[in-house]
Amino acid sequence: MNEYEEFEIRFLDHVAIRVADIEVSAKWYEDVLGLQKYQLKEWGSFPVFMLANKSGLALFPANKNDDPIDQKSKNVGIDHFAFNVTKENFEKAKMRYKAMNLEFTIQDHHYFISIYTKDPDGHTVELTTLIADENSFYKP
Repeated sequence: MNEYEEFEIRFLDHVAIRVADIEVSAKWYEDVLGLQKYQLKEWGSFPVFMLANKSGLALFPANKNDDPIDQKSKNVGIDHFAFNVTKENFEKAKMRYKAMNLEFTIQDHHYFISIYTKDPDGHTVELTTLIADENSFYKP
């Protein structure tokens, strides 16, 4: 038995990303993914939260004087982040991406199917939907 106190994660609250222009990024996440903007006066001009229900992103200003990060690098770092959607909303997202002329790819991951696109700063954004039986994939 584990000597540490057990606890349970409820949901992923947010992923913090650095962006070149917070307003441009906030508008992109609102227009493309339908995330709602939360900017709290108590925190000042950042972070700006972009949320769907209780999960989302925290946008922080990038230091554009630092050396740029190689977007093709597979070194330590966040590769991408994903939002889970229903099959119906996955199809709606595909239609929206096409209508907005966004570049995207779709990958079949056996249990999931995912659609990938890039935000204005080159972050890879994934929408994923379960195509297998939920009870057989998510163990209790």
